[in-house]
Amino acid sequence: MDLSDKRIVVTGGAGFVGSHLCDRLVDDNEVVAVDDLSNGERAWLPAEVDLVAGDLTDPDVAAEAITADVDVVFHFAADKNAARDDVDQYRLNNRLTETVIERMDEVGVSNIAFTSSSVVYGEAPRPTPEDYAPMEPISIYGASKLGEESLLSVYAHSHDFTVWVYRFANIVGPRLQKGAVIPDFIGKLREDPGTLEILGDGRQEKSYLHVAECIDAMCHVVENADGPFNVYNLGTRTTTSVTTIADIVADEMGLEPDYEFTGGDRGWVGDVPRMRLSVEKLAALGWEPDQSSDDAVRQATRELLDEP
Repeated sequence: MDLSDKRIVVTGGAGFVGSHLCDRLVDDNEVVAVDDLSNGERAWLPAEVDLVAGDLTDPDVAAEAITADVDVVFHFAADKNAARDDVDQYRLNNRLTETVIERMDEVGVSNIAFTSSSVVYGEAPRPTPEDYAPMEPISIYGASKLGEESLLSVYAHSHDFTVWVYRFANIVGPRLQKGAVIPDFIGKLREDPGTLEILGDGRQEKSYLHVAECIDAMCHVVENADGPFNVYNLGTRTTTSVTTIADIVADEMGLEPDYEFTGGDRGWVGDVPRMRLSVEKLAALGWEPDQSSDDAVRQATRELLDEP
């Protein structure tokens, strides 16, 4: 699907990744963002993007944003707090997706790109391919994403939808919110330059992909994968430990803090300590990241330090 001269809806469009996608798409398309602004900023959106401000669990909000002339929906809207251990998160995220696809089906819009997560795999062997089974998420967030994927699969195979599913590694870059590890470390070191608390034992090790490369990969998948249900991991071939992230952040801030570890092999209930996605399927489609995981972390750190 060519991403030019289209009418595109981005749910969660004023958030971290969603706003960067709007930046990318707006020059060649008519873009509508839908966001309740609980985790996003209107200022992050280009002036040319129309904003429908509201909660997408409300069918009236979905009806305002998703009209029959829409060509594709990029669905980011979700409670993204991976550390939230509350079944209400599962209900909320699935309700958001239900409302979006019910409205799409109602008006004949059949193309949707969905942001899932590596956490749907649970604690899987590494690197983890898209066809790994059994899928056994260990967090409420992972369970919600797997539930949403399942519902989208039904609409792909039984309602003539075309679905693109992205299973993200950790995405980093400008506008990243404070619950993530890099802004968390920056905030802590600004308050106390001499000591840094690190959740877990610091040996947690995962892949980090810069948001600019994430957006490149997302667009490449939509433009080149044309099956009814297209699932792609988005990540790097390399990983970075939490302690290495601390080293990078401290180095960029010109600090040498003492590290204090909270202990245990994971940062919170449901945290997957080690993750590396297989990106062979994405490479076969013709796209690979230019940056390593360490490079993405360092670039994102510099960008976040430069933000107000």
